[in-house]
Amino acid sequence: MEDYFESLEKGLEDIYKIAEEARKKGQDPYMKVEIAPARDMAARVEGLVGPINIASKIRELDRMNYSREKIALKIAEEITEKKFGNYTQEECAEQAIRTALAILTEGIVAAPLEGIAQVKIKENIDNTKFLSLYFAGPIRSAGGTAAALSILMGDHIRKKLSLDRYKPSDEEIERFIEEVDLYNRISHLQYYPSKKELKIALKNIPIEITGEPTEKVEISGYRDLERIETNRVRGGAMLALCEGLLQKGSKVLKYVENLKLDGWEWIREIALSSKEEEEFELENWKYLKDIIAGRPIFSHPSRRGGFRIRYGRSRNTGFAAWGIHPCTMLVLQDFLATGTQMKTERPGKANVVCPVDTIEGPIVRMKNGDVLRLEDYEETLKIRG
Repeated sequence: MEDYFESLEKGLEDIYKIAEEARKKGQDPYMKVEIAPARDMAARVEGLVGPINIASKIRELDRMNYSREKIALKIAEEITEKKFGNYTQEECAEQAIRTALAILTEGIVAAPLEGIAQVKIKENIDNTKFLSLYFAGPIRSAGGTAAALSILMGDHIRKKLSLDRYKPSDEEIERFIEEVDLYNRISHLQYYPSKKELKIALKNIPIEITGEPTEKVEISGYRDLERIETNRVRGGAMLALCEGLLQKGSKVLKYVENLKLDGWEWIREIALSSKEEEEFELENWKYLKDIIAGRPIFSHPSRRGGFRIRYGRSRNTGFAAWGIHPCTMLVLQDFLATGTQMKTERPGKANVVCPVDTIEGPIVRMKNGDVLRLEDYEETLKIRG
């Protein structure tokens, strides 16, 4: 195994040398290869968002068997204590939140750079200062859990910088509620929270969740508010709150308890309500709601004869990928091929199909009444005819 990894590293070095020689000919915008190789997650984080020398500290915490979330929290603390640079208070907050999010996403998505547009320190009506996170559309690439955790990290950073809570006005709360409804009509949220959930969250979240305008459409009520710079819909903020914090309420509650974060007791009410709703709703029809005419429906909700699910990951399935046995692909007349997009009842998200032959094959009933489990591709091809 070690020889295998060494051969990969040697091959990478050889490819970089060839690329560097090619760049020296001056036929590209830059004379050197822009993307530096990163040996591990710590190197990726430092290369992506910095600060300089943060990689060694991340490795040190990793050797102590800290979880990703705890590493992100500790690193954010040290950045706010100016151990990695003499920043202003606002710069401290921005660097800490970007680095924490990069750790949570293991330095492999664009969210830490492009998902957070900026971080500001603003004033409440009573002249106290609070932290404001400006989310942008690419926060979606972080995933719901990481987006939710970035809000938790923001609150922890706020406390370390001795900033007050965000104190929203009634108009700002109502503006956000209207905006969620409007965004859902335009772009369709995976999780559409109730007004009750939104009000509980917006009154209690200790930092401001805001963002850049991402849609051309404007809200009709609660316009021209002093602390909200735009009347257009802020898609990144909608995603961070709805598909992040509120959709992942149960996970957020666990992290709050594990990391011993104060001021988040209210999330329990949201976590419990979403869990009760999930348990009550045995059949989930949401995935069929936006079906386009002509697309096949392989199974109705919780119907016998539908797909079975097995949790795990093979070497050719990554984020948002589902493994399907090659024999299942044949049985379904090759409609599900590599790269086909599919939507499922649970968890209700879209995914991309990849062939995986290490899972169980399909159980099928033949026209003559025989029931078979198909495991061999060639045999299935003969049976299908």
